[in-house]
Amino acid sequence: QVQLVESGGGLVQAGGSLRLSCAASGSILSINAMRWYRQAPGKSRVLVATITRDGSPFYTNSVKERFTISRDNARNTVYLQMNSLEPEDTAVYYCNADIDSTLYRRSTYWGQGTQVTVSS
Repeated sequence: QVQLVESGGGLVQAGGSLRLSCAASGSILSINAMRWYRQAPGKSRVLVATITRDGSPFYTNSVKERFTISRDNARNTVYLQMNSLEPEDTAVYYCNADIDSTLYRRSTYWGQGTQVTVSS
């Protein structure tokens, strides 16, 4: 069994910052790509940022220069530092990871989500 648990969401004023964390636990041999998605009210879930196993980051255009994704492989944790937050960033944020639980089994797991609300 593998679990992803997010933390760090909350309410912040526009222009403020938040740091999200997502820790993986359970039967883990290795973690490959890790990602953050978000889902705004009434909208589909969209990819925000990805970080590869070797630490290469990728971002959707709307968060470039404002968000930073990072990971701590020793702690099986991915982070999302969000700066210069805008009301449009309001959403439930989910982490996602491709995890090898054995040499022959790789599955994609999701966290439960954490709410980020940005007030204007």
